[in-house]
Amino acid sequence: MSISASQVKELREMTGVGMMECKKALVETEGDLEKAIDLLRSNSSLKAEKKASRVAADGTLVVNQTSSSVTVVEVNTETDFAAKDEKFQNFCNNIKSYLAQNNVHAIDEINEAFATERETLVQSIGENIQIRRMVQVAEGKSIGTYLHTDGKLAAVVAIDADNADLAKDLAMHVAASNPNCITAEQVDKELLARERAIYEAQAAESGKDPSIMEKMIDGKVNRFLSEITLVSQAFVKNPDQTVAALLAEKNANVVSMSRIKVGEGIEVEKKDFAAEVAAQLKS
Repeated sequence: MSISASQVKELREMTGVGMMECKKALVETEGDLEKAIDLLRSNSSLKAEKKASRVAADGTLVVNQTSSSVTVVEVNTETDFAAKDEKFQNFCNNIKSYLAQNNVHAIDEINEAFATERETLVQSIGENIQIRRMVQVAEGKSIGTYLHTDGKLAAVVAIDADNADLAKDLAMHVAASNPNCITAEQVDKELLARERAIYEAQAAESGKDPSIMEKMIDGKVNRFLSEITLVSQAFVKNPDQTVAALLAEKNANVVSMSRIKVGEGIEVEKKDFAAEVAAQLKS
């Protein structure tokens, strides 16, 4: 039977799926709109499963802040192009609205709530889309949040003082300086041992007296700690002042900090595009 352009347009507006997919579904269901919707939903689930194995290391961060908590959700796509797609942005806005209206405590809750919408979006955009992780902070007297303009980097800092501006400034600092932990006592012992071993090897090559070598090693260790711990770093808005000095001045302490970057920890395979094109031509 003949399928009109208006039928295709109506189905596309209802599902968000591409024109060709809509026309194909209408042909298969002989123009029955409801059956076509069911068919597209079924196909979207299958396509979502097939694409789930593809690496999705791009995307954006969804941030929802209330008076007592901050929730950050990472939503991934395969490419930055898809992350800027209007449909994907609407999907992320829907997640943000859901966070604002519901008391969510686990990423599984969000994945369950948006399972069907995600599958439809995968079919519409043609990329793997994953709601990957959630970071939630609900402690301290003030919580500061920073979200970079591209939506791919966020930081959240909670402090034990009623000072929203300070918490926000510290979140901006954490985003910019990427400290490993808050204080030197929290540095991973294995990491510190590896660094010390490197400095010991460097000192041994210097041929200096053992007492001088020990001072060299301690100096480098202390410098390393000052670079990776939040309180020892120079404050980004005033490099002449350490974060520790700023906190003392404001009579505050950092309770927790989180820095979230889209795609961190995801291994992305580097492709040889020349070889890939050659293989496709050969096949």
